[in-house]
Amino acid sequence: MPTLEQDWVLLEPGVDVLAHLVPAEHRWIVLSDGRVTVYGVCPPDPFQRCRIEHRLACPGQRLPDLWRWLTAMRAENARRSERQAGSKAGPELPPDLGLPDVG
Repeated sequence: MPTLEQDWVLLEPGVDVLAHLVPAEHRWIVLSDGRVTVYGVCPPDPFQRCRIEHRLACPGQRLPDLWRWLTAMRAENARRSERQAGSKAGPELPPDLGLPDVG
């Protein structure tokens, strides 16, 4: 789609999301003349809808680091999950002392 700056941007077809769910520099709104522009209003109107670039939704593209704290949290959660998966065997059971079954 053409932009106000006479450039072109490839937007994800059929995707129209609430602007507050998208980081400001990735919100695109369609103007009345058919061109698009970045919608950097912070905080956005709660009902404003926007478009996103195809590269954000394309599984063949590497996702940019939209929120560094969230990316760090996701990495830590992945490490924690790997650690927990490695210890699935549970705690070691005490050795069998040969005591009678009482119950």
